[in-house]
Amino acid sequence: MSRLNDAALKSLPADVAIPGYDRAQVKTGVVHLGIGAFHRAHQAVVFDDAISGGDLRWGVLGASLRSPGVRDQLNPQDGLYTLVVRDGSDEHLRVIGAGRGVLVGPEDPAALVAAMADADVHIVTLTVTEKGYRLDPATGDLLLDEADVAADLADIDAPRTAPGFIVAALRARKAAGLEPFTVISCDNLPHNGKRIRAGVLAMARRLDPSLADWIEAKGAFPQTMIDRIVPATIPDDIARLTARLGVEDQGMVKAEPFTQWVIEDRFAGERPDFAALGVQLTDAVEPWEDAKLRLLNGAHSAIAYLGALSGHEHVHEAVAVPAFRAYVEALWDEAQTTLNPPPGLDIPAYRGALMGRFSNASLMHRTRQIAMDGSQKLPQRLLAGAAERLAAGQDIEAMALGVAAWMKWQSGVTESGETFVVDDPLAGKTAELLAGANNDQARVSALLSLFAVFPPGLAADDRFAVAVTGAYLSLSQNGAVEAARLAAE
Repeated sequence: MSRLNDAALKSLPADVAIPGYDRAQVKTGVVHLGIGAFHRAHQAVVFDDAISGGDLRWGVLGASLRSPGVRDQLNPQDGLYTLVVRDGSDEHLRVIGAGRGVLVGPEDPAALVAAMADADVHIVTLTVTEKGYRLDPATGDLLLDEADVAADLADIDAPRTAPGFIVAALRARKAAGLEPFTVISCDNLPHNGKRIRAGVLAMARRLDPSLADWIEAKGAFPQTMIDRIVPATIPDDIARLTARLGVEDQGMVKAEPFTQWVIEDRFAGERPDFAALGVQLTDAVEPWEDAKLRLLNGAHSAIAYLGALSGHEHVHEAVAVPAFRAYVEALWDEAQTTLNPPPGLDIPAYRGALMGRFSNASLMHRTRQIAMDGSQKLPQRLLAGAAERLAAGQDIEAMALGVAAWMKWQSGVTESGETFVVDDPLAGKTAELLAGANNDQARVSALLSLFAVFPPGLAADDRFAVAVTGAYLSLSQNGAVEAARLAAE
């Protein structure tokens, strides 16, 4: 079967939207680090909209900082891929043409640095997950002793990390007399702009204090909030799309209709007309960020662990269980009290829309996909809200169950006895802690000692420990469904 590419566009079915512009005229204005499905279903679509509107400056060069997988998907397709938007039985197909190809950082780091340093590039976006920032979760400091960070500091001409590539490219731009690009983090992290800025400045200052001063004075690292559910593509998705298109698209992505991007209005240079493209520009991202992290993401994580433990493969299947649905509402009741909603956000309506999104069966969003890297997600999704409620003298029954479900997940065994590999950067450490504990209370205590996840003050709070231990015992004695029903009462 032939692959999707420029030559195949005219032969696609008439109901498939294709680029209406001359792709040969598009410039590369954006470099994206960590090019995965989420970027292709979210930010790249916005840049494609800008190009479709006549602003040809915003082509996107992708970069993988690890494997060549996405390069091998997209480069043979001239950077093209299909966005499949599913809502129930409705399906809309759109071929995205903004892609300018994919580089693989480890194969030729100098080529990626040179691409980022090009005068046409005005924005560098990134989705590298929290671990890609190379910051200590507890202190926010650059992990100087980490092997890749140490390698970047020893030879910044061949960087390995996201902060390293940004520093190397900014150094090259400064030497060439160019202005810095704007760095836009698109990871689901609180204060994401501040985090990548901290890593970049810390690395730059160790290499060249004058470079750090230049970045600090002229660079821009706006805070952002991003939102779209983008499940992992599976082979059946590709096979189904191949039958529909008549050509194979190995780079396809699928998503829900909803999409949102909120960006702090702080840029170092040129940018698309984001507001005209549906992006919200604001002076304060944090209220939007908190609402999403604590309502959407917090519930997603909790229901992923509870659902997966009880044998539910997909989110829509889990929220169809009355006890789980009631639990999500109870969790939202708790989280809502910790929010300072931004103007224009109707929380009850937002909650209703979220439940509708969770219930979208056509997405087939796997609970185990959401469960990945939980140690990196738990602090901002559940622990921050729990700490605020405890400080206000409020209970945390629903939040505690979400935390306990994450702890249960670390055992690598579902309620039916199925074993699985815990996909988490701290999986080795959690397994070591659990191996030394011989009962449920000891298991909770052992995991609470993991300060990379649990802030010491929260872990030492007896109210938190008691609530989480009680929830863990309920999971052991009653199972996830009944534990959720009890927590929602």
